[in-house]
Amino acid sequence: MSLENTITEAIKTAMREKDKVALDSLRAVKAQIMLLKTEARGAEVTPEQEIAILQRMIKQRKDSYDQFTAQGRADLAEVETAQMQVIEKFLPKQLTAEELETEISGIISETGAESLKDLGKVMGVASKALAGKSDGKSISEMVKKLLS
Repeated sequence: MSLENTITEAIKTAMREKDKVALDSLRAVKAQIMLLKTEARGAEVTPEQEIAILQRMIKQRKDSYDQFTAQGRADLAEVETAQMQVIEKFLPKQLTAEELETEISGIISETGAESLKDLGKVMGVASKALAGKSDGKSISEMVKKLLS
């Protein structure tokens, strides 16, 4: 079942349960998927593109959460957190720090990287291999840590 179909079913469930936060979050995800399909002009939306949409939406909510927290708006920050939790349910299981370190160590040895000069080479492979399993910031920080 595609992400779009899964989201549609989740929207129906949220409507039945009168879960406003979930409904708002899921409708936003569906809107982004529909927008991507419109831009693709009939081309099939890949699972990687769907995961990228979810990750981007979570990142936007994290940024909003940080801004609301800095401005002392706990009520709005709470809404962003709740929406993040709803969206995260549709992402693949995220890697722990230890799992991420193991994966990146393997990629470093595979690419033959030895120093921070090889950061770009490792990041290219790691970003593709770990897409959806970890965010780009975590991958970058771990690569820098292991290469230094």
